[in-house]
Amino acid sequence: MSALITPVRLRALLAALLLVSASGLAHVATPTIHLADRHAKVDLETVFPKAFGDWRLDSNLPVAIVSPDVEALLKTLYAQTVTRTYVSPAGERIMLSVAYGGDQSDATRAHRPDVCYPSQGFDILANVNASIDLGGVQMPVRHMSAKMAQRYEPVTFWFVVGEHIAVTGQQQKLAQLRYGMRGIIPDGMLVRVSSIDPDADAAYRLQARFIADMRSAMPQPARLRVFGGALAS
Repeated sequence: MSALITPVRLRALLAALLLVSASGLAHVATPTIHLADRHAKVDLETVFPKAFGDWRLDSNLPVAIVSPDVEALLKTLYAQTVTRTYVSPAGERIMLSVAYGGDQSDATRAHRPDVCYPSQGFDILANVNASIDLGGVQMPVRHMSAKMAQRYEPVTFWFVVGEHIAVTGQQQKLAQLRYGMRGIIPDGMLVRVSSIDPDADAAYRLQARFIADMRSAMPQPARLRVFGGALAS
């Protein structure tokens, strides 16, 4: 007797079929228009405020995000990167790392934290889809918990492909292909927020608060680039 097709399996099958059909069409019409050329130039230093809500830039604690070899790779893949540490009046610290590239093609798709961290010696304890509340609006994100020696680092991250949020590799590829079928090469942004805390649940709550505060402080054009069209308003 054949196995029943569950809703989860059906969605996976439909997604696979879309990928196959879209890949075939992509060979017919090669994208030539860069979406980044249709918008104002992105400047990560100004897109992400250095102070907002209760958060201030902590210039005394530089962020150790990646090893030199990985950093060199990121610089070849992305036009801009920003790494910062923020601190609250209570002494809570959040690390922000952002990478932006004007060409979200196969060669430059975002360097995923769940790939980057193990390459630096971290063990991945958990890596799941999640959502955070942005003032009554649910935003899809990825929650990843990493550990190296006695360092526990829960991470919240997401990608923006053009104007669409993607939290999985499949979602990234689908968004890229949808643009490709219109002859467009989308730009891409990886946003990663993390903190050092053995209590992952507490860390994710703190990170969600930080992200909500950051979004509230951003003007509409910046929100569009960082949170996608659906969450910009």
